Formats: sequence, C-alpha cells, structure tokens
Amino acid sequence: MEVAAAKSVSFRNLFFRMFLLFFFLTGLGSATMAQVTASIKGTVTDASGASVAGAKVVVKSAARGLERNAESNTAGEYEVPALPPGSYDVEVQKAGFETQIAKGVVLQVSQNTLQSFSLKVAQTNTVVTVESTQPVIDATTITVGQVIDQNVVQDIPLNGRHFVDLALLVPGTVTPPSNGFLTAPLRGQGSFAFNSAGGREDAVNFMINGINLSDMVQNQVTFQPSISTVSEFKIDNSTYSAEYGRNSGSIVNIATRSGTEELHGEAYDYVRNNWFDARNFFNPQFTSTGAPNPQSALKRNQFGGDFGGPIKHRKTYFFLSYEGLRHRQGLTTTSPVLSDAQRTQIQSSGSPSAQGLLSLIPPSNGLIGTTPAFFGSATAPVNINQGSADIGHNLSESDHLHGYYIYQADLRQEPTAGANIPGFGDTREGHRQAFTLGETHIFSPALVNEARLGVNRIHITFSPNNLTDPASVNLGGVLGSNMQFVPVIRIQDLGLVFGAERNFPQGRGDLTAVLGDTLNYIRGHHSFKFGGEFRNFRNNNFNNDPGQLFFNTTTNFINGNVDSAARTIGNVASRVTANALDFFTQDSYKLKPFLTLELGLRYSWNKTPSEAKSRFVVFDPGTVSLIQAGAGLDNIYNQNSKNFQPRAGFAWDARHNGKTIVRGGYGYQVDQPITGIITGLASNPPFALPISVTFPPGAPGPVSTLGTNFSGTPASVSPLTINPDFRNANVQSWNLNVQRQVTNDMGIMIGYFGAKGTHLEIDRNLNQPTVLGSSTSRPFRTLQGSILPGTGLGPTITERDSSSNSIYHALWITANKRISHGLQFNASYTFSHSIDDNSRNAETIVMQDSTNVAGERGSSDFDVRHRFIVNTIYDLPFKRNRLVGGWQLASIITAQSGNPFNVVVASASINGVSSTVRPNISGKINVTGDPANWFDLTSAAAALSLPGNAFGNLGRNAFIGPGFTDVDASIVKNTKLTERLNLQFRADGFDLFNHPNFAQPGPFSGFTSSVVSLPINPATSTFGKITATRFPVADSGSSRQLQLALKLQF
Repeated sequence: MEVAAAKSVSFRNLFFRMFLLFFFLTGLGSATMAQVTASIKGTVTDASGASVAGAKVVVKSAARGLERNAESNTAGEYEVPALPPGSYDVEVQKAGFETQIAKGVVLQVSQNTLQSFSLKVAQTNTVVTVESTQPVIDATTITVGQVIDQNVVQDIPLNGRHFVDLALLVPGTVTPPSNGFLTAPLRGQGSFAFNSAGGREDAVNFMINGINLSDMVQNQVTFQPSISTVSEFKIDNSTYSAEYGRNSGSIVNIATRSGTEELHGEAYDYVRNNWFDARNFFNPQFTSTGAPNPQSALKRNQFGGDFGGPIKHRKTYFFLSYEGLRHRQGLTTTSPVLSDAQRTQIQSSGSPSAQGLLSLIPPSNGLIGTTPAFFGSATAPVNINQGSADIGHNLSESDHLHGYYIYQADLRQEPTAGANIPGFGDTREGHRQAFTLGETHIFSPALVNEARLGVNRIHITFSPNNLTDPASVNLGGVLGSNMQFVPVIRIQDLGLVFGAERNFPQGRGDLTAVLGDTLNYIRGHHSFKFGGEFRNFRNNNFNNDPGQLFFNTTTNFINGNVDSAARTIGNVASRVTANALDFFTQDSYKLKPFLTLELGLRYSWNKTPSEAKSRFVVFDPGTVSLIQAGAGLDNIYNQNSKNFQPRAGFAWDARHNGKTIVRGGYGYQVDQPITGIITGLASNPPFALPISVTFPPGAPGPVSTLGTNFSGTPASVSPLTINPDFRNANVQSWNLNVQRQVTNDMGIMIGYFGAKGTHLEIDRNLNQPTVLGSSTSRPFRTLQGSILPGTGLGPTITERDSSSNSIYHALWITANKRISHGLQFNASYTFSHSIDDNSRNAETIVMQDSTNVAGERGSSDFDVRHRFIVNTIYDLPFKRNRLVGGWQLASIITAQSGNPFNVVVASASINGVSSTVRPNISGKINVTGDPANWFDLTSAAAALSLPGNAFGNLGRNAFIGPGFTDVDASIVKNTKLTERLNLQFRADGFDLFNHPNFAQPGPFSGFTSSVVSLPINPATSTFGKITATRFPVADSGSSRQLQLALKLQF
C-alpha cells in the first residue's frame, strides 16, 4: 500500500507538470498524434501532362466535419499532411479548368497516399467526379510495413480476439515457439509480444494514437485494447522513418475508433465452451487402461458494446465502449501423495510439522502404477472488464483536439502454479490505464504542428491463494521472522510439491508519461518533419519470499528432518526511474517526378536508470566487493550518449507510370533498455540476504531448530550485477524490394531484407571455474569491502552484459488485394534465417561457456526458415433478399516450419550453472517426427555422450522441432432488420481441421533447453518426448475450437 500511495502522488505531480507543458506547446500551435496521422499528396496536370500550378485542393471528411486546403506548386505537386485516418473527398479547382472531385479516398494509419488529377479545359463551371487513383503499392516512402485495415480487424476469425495476433498476418513475423516468454499466450489473454524480422520479442514498439503502450519493465504491450475499439493499425518492420524510435524492432501503430456525424454502435456476445471443441491430442477419450477420460471444461463469454456519434454537429464527437471477458477453464491434477498408512503414522507419531501439514495434503483416491495418488480438478478463471472513451473536438478550422482514455481491471487465477495438488497456486490481479491527448493546429497549408501527451499506468499483484498461517501448521519461525505463508514443501522421492511460490506475494506499479511534438513543413519538393519526445518511466516493485523446505525422502518429512532449506530475508523493494529524450529530423525529397529520397536522423538520450533510495548494488570484480549506488558508484553503468540513428533510402518509379516501384533503405535503430534487467540489483545484499542451509547427505536436521540459521548473515551469496560498459542495443536494417501494381486493386512485392543486431543483452557467469569441474578454481571466492566482508561467493555471479549479436537475412514475397467485387486478401511467403548468441533479454545464464559468447552462435530460438500466411474476406454475391443475402466468408491459413531447440546434459554443472552444458555429438541422430519419440533413441544413444570436464561440441539450437499449420475460418450472416439496424450472426472455427501442433520435445530446463540424461537407455529414456501442444488448450492451434457470436449493429 505504501508503494501504491507513493506512486499516486508522483503520478499526479508529474501529470500536472506535463499537462501545463502540453498546453504551452499547443499555445504555439500543435497537432494530433503525429505518428498515427496520414497525408494525401499528388500532382495536378492538364490533358497534355503539363503541370498546373496554383490549383486549389480541398480535402473534406463529412464524417468528422474536417476540411483542409492546399495549393499545387510550380511542379503541380500538392500535399495535405496530418490527417486522421478515414475516408475523404478530394476536390481540385483551377480557373479555366473543370473542377474534379475524387470521392472516397481512404487514408490509413501512418500512410502517405497518392491522388493525382488530370484537368481538362472547360469554358463553364463544370464539376466532374473522377475515380480514385490510389495505388495499392507504396511509391513515396522507404518504410516497409502493412496496414491491418478495419475490415480485417473486425471480420477475420481471431482466436480470443487478441489484437496482437493480427501482427502475425504480415511478412517477417512468426508464430511464436512454445518456449517463448513474452510471446507465449497467457490463459484467456493471448500473447503480449511477437518476433519480427529477426528482432527479439521485447524490441517491438507498441503505440496507441501515437503514444507509448509498452510496459518498460519487459517491453510487452501494457494491455490489449478490445478489437471493437481498434479502427486499424499499421506494422512497420523494416527501415522506418526517423520519426519512430524507442525500440529497434517493429512499430505497431494503433488508431482507435472515433465518433462521426452519424450515431452508430453495436452490442455483441461471443460464446465458446468445451462442447463445441475437439479434444486436445494429449487428452484422449479413454485412458491407457480403457477408463473414460473427462474432457477439460471450458466456458468463455466475451461480450460488450460500443456507441458513438456527434455531441455537436461538425464540432464534437464521442465514442464509448465496454468489453467483458469471463473465461473458465478446467484443469486436471495428478500427483503422488502419502499412502493411508503414512497418514496414519503421521497422526500417531509424526513430527509436529508433518502433523500440521497433513491437513493440506489430500488423501489418495487412486494409483499411478503402484504409488498412491490424488486425481483432482481445478478451475482457472479469467475476468476482464475494459472500458474506453474517445472524444474529438474541432476547436476551429485550424485546430482539432482528440482525447482517449481506457481502463482495464483483470484477474487471473493459476490454481496449479507452483504445486501439483489443489488448494495452492496464485491470483494475479491487474489495473491498467492509458490516456492520450493531442491537438492539431494548422498555421498554413504548408505548416502543421503536432503535439501529444500520454500516460499509461499499471498496477499488478501476484498473491498466494492459500493463506494458511505457518504457525497453525507448526512452522512458525522455522525460516526466520515475519513468515506470512506456508513455504514451498518439496518431498523429493514422492514428487510432491505444495505451499506458496518462491518470491510471492509480489507486485509492481508502473507509470509511463510521454510528451511529444512534431512539426510538418512542406517547401517546394521537400516534405520536412522535425520533432522530439520526452518519456518518464517509474516502476515500483515488492516481493516477499516464503522460503522452501526440501525433504529428500518421505521418511524425513514424517520425522520432521529437513535436508535443505532456503529463504531470502530482508526488504526486497525498489523504486526505479528511467528518463529518455529523443529528437529527429526527416526530409522526404522528391528529387524527380519519379524519384523520392528519404533522409533522416534521430538522436536518443536514454538516461541510465536509477533507484529512488540508492538501493542498487553491483559487484565490482576489481575489488571483489559489492558497491552501493551513491556510495562510490554514480551510475550502475556508464551513460550512453552517442545514440545517433541515421535513416536513408529511395523510392523509384522505374517506368514513370506508378506501376513498378523500386525501393531501398537503411536504418539504424537504438533500444531503450528495459528496466527488468536491472531491477534485481535492489535485491542484492545488504538489502536482501539469501540464506540457505544444507545438511550433510544422510544426516538431515530438525525443522524445529532451523530458525536460528535465518537471523544472521548468509554463508554465501550469488549476486546479480551489470557490466559498467553496458551499451544500448542497436539494430541496423536494410532492404531492397520491387513492388508491382498488377491490377487497380492488387499489388505484389518481392524483396531482400536484412538486419544486424549489436550490443544485445546476454547473461554471463563471472564466477565460472577456470578449471572446469573444480570449485576451488573460481575467480572470486570471498567478498571484500564494507558489505558482508568475508562472506563466501557462490558458483554464479550473474552479469548482465551487452556483448551478444544477431544477423537476419530474408526473402519476402507479398500479394495484397484491397476489397473489390467483395473480395480482399493479404498473402505472404517468408524465407529467412535468424542467427544470434542469445534470443531474449534477462534470460538468466544459459551459456555453456561464459567466456565465449561466440560459441553460442546458432539459429535463434524463434527462427523459422519457411512461413506462408494468407487471410481472405469474401462477401458472397447474393443480395436478392434477407435469406440469401448478407453472407460472408473469411479465413486465415498459416503454415511454417519448426523452431530450433537446444539440448543440454541433465545436472551437469562443471561451469557452475546446472543444465547449460551441451553433450558431445559424434554421429547423426535420426528425427522420426513422432511426438512419442521425436528422435530415434537408438541413433541418439550412439551419437550423444557426456563431455566430462569439458564443454560439449554440440552447437546451440542444433535441432528443429515441429512446424505449425493452422486453418481458421468463419462464416457470417448479416440480416437487415430495418434501414439502420443489422443483426449479425457469425461462427468461427479455429484449427478447423483439428491438426495437432506440437510443443518442442522435452523434458525441459527453463524456457529454452531440452534435457538429456546420458547415457541414453532407449527403453526408458524420456528424451525427445512431446507431452503438450504448442499452446495450451483453448489457445491458437491446440485443437479445433468453435465460437458462436451475435452482434446487433446500428
């Protein structure tokens, strides 16, 4: 509560200061959401093709009450910048010529569209409506991206209706591997990130109305706005312009729906349950003994509505929305438990701790082989309530104000997390908000300024479900003072785990405030943009460790004799601040009528993060000591102040007819580091003391006497630190592509795309033994200095370093058809290879040799060699009456090859870190493709061997796992009830053909590695066995799922 209160005060003060600064900027003249707005440009010529100078161009939106003017220059060129996405009528007037109007020119988010005119001489005042000449290819910018338009957003079958999944429709993105971190879908909530163009999952820049929508702790999207509130969004994934920055990966630019001159709205309900769904591959109808096997229960309702229209015609517009989610998923639990005889023994003569804990362990109700077991079930609920409000106001003909606010409350329970019997797990509760405010001021047709202010805010907590007082089960004080929850209890020989989770409860509150401004200036053949952005990020964290008791045998548990125990004592809290300031300049220069050059430069100043009470502590190898910020340490790492980022490229109309465009570009992008890599520095001693007690083998100690061990200092510590020369990650991207307009409504592109990542984060062990397998050869043995002098240093000292690299090469082929004759589609094929040393930030130590980063070079965890995806919407051409008219079909077809995975030796720790050393390989291992045995174990047994006290010669990510194939389809029926009232019924089928998409072969260690126990016994080995689908039940590609929905629209 103290953390939340401090955050609220800082939020109010910061918001007030930034609000005053925003209105100071808008007083100078400003504009809305520079990075969401679009522009119309083109040329005005006469019938002979000669330029027409001085023609008046009027751009109107009746729906928004907007009107903008421009005038063609001596070359006949005009441009109208900073227009909100939508449909416009463009009118051109010139004395002596007919007036022409192009109706329904559609502007999409962050798009520069072309609309040219050829005027005919007229003696009278003649008005002619002409066909829109909007090309379907991009002839004006080097940015390579794709707009997901409103038809696609609203109409394609989208499992869970998660907008992030729409990013997977564009070339360069990949369906994430099952061992992804941010990309792995959360139950009922979907993925919060994606990989694109060789970039890491935390390198994507999510924006809503031009304002940051990313959580800077992990750089995942803060939350997913309801699909019903998204007008459209654009994904730029290569060589974007200098106005974009903050991250080195793709730019996701979301434009929200706004009110218009007409009242419009809808109410809807989407329904799913397990009765509609096929069984998961690993949940067969009958068990191996022939007994009925219940299907996992699922009930899901996603419901809501929206309403928008004018408050004052041609002045003020509103749009309101609400969406709720009620997701109930059944889980089955199976765990070995105590036998009835053991329960009786505990009740009669067991230790006080065993007697106290017995009430938390369910009695057996079946057998696993001959072992008593408990077979149970649990329900995992997800509740989400989200509401938003959008207001647009035309202050005058030269000023437009736009505000947007969204709030979400969510709750998710994980009843089986951290335990394998019911009654434990945790509850995860979140409150999320975002606010954007922008204002557009037009100085003149050639000078438009854009300002924006925004805030996004999160408060999330993770709380144990079981609130049993440790004292009530005779564990009070056994792991020190202030024990609030039952510690983790592990009975090793039984395989039973229960109790609270380590480092729970925990929580954090984040606040990101953004203030930015962009000036658009058109002069001659130049379209300039100048701008800047300030970001302030504040993050408060807390956690409380309940500790762990480890019993090697059930007998030890019954007798109350523990083999080892651990708990972190102390105040594990932090208040982190990270500021950033960016400036950019951009010029789109039309050097010739058929050649456009883009030149830009961005500068990013990312302040080294700090902690409010100087709680950051780092390890200094030079003095073998822990140093606290503010006490001999100014910054946890040196300030990065040379983040200059050039962007350059060209767009060439090869045949001077707008049909064939050759584009090439280069961009240098810098990442603002996530704070998740340094938050743990506040959990180093002296603030947090990780204490562990381990008794000699065969001689466990009484639980009742443990408490005295948790009141002093630890015997050894394994601190987290960061390289003082840590650098901001950067990515250089380049491409050369050719676009061809095949028909008026279809374009294709083929191109080469590359990217090179440098200074990427990786974790290394500074205390790796110089003689492998010899603990006495560790470089650092005992702490010096003023913090815990004389305390031993453990086998790992984790250093966050920036020495990792990556490279990406790809061929992208796309075919896009905008809607005509009721049909639209987007198709792409990607042939690519992504290579790196490490595939995500803050992964902990996964290197086998921390002194040889290059030795980890291999295919990225998310590498996909081949990927094809196509989405299609088709309005069936039957319009005669209500019965046969109004039908629509839509589909998404995805096929991609498998992701690589790493193989490590079980329990090998010669480098000080378990499950990181790879085996030796001396032959070929045959892949069967069978989920029961992905590898032919006979060939694997012959090829793999223990490396001894050396590093294995098997490369990182040397094997490829299962691919991914999925067909989603929908059928929609729209029925006109009245002139303005429409009833829509839709049925969605996900994984329509029930094709199982498998996870990576296991068993696993951490997120990325498959573990092998050597030597392999083909008869008993579990190496290479697949036990789950790529994503959990009820998520994409797990099994066939059906969804029904009704919408009432007006």
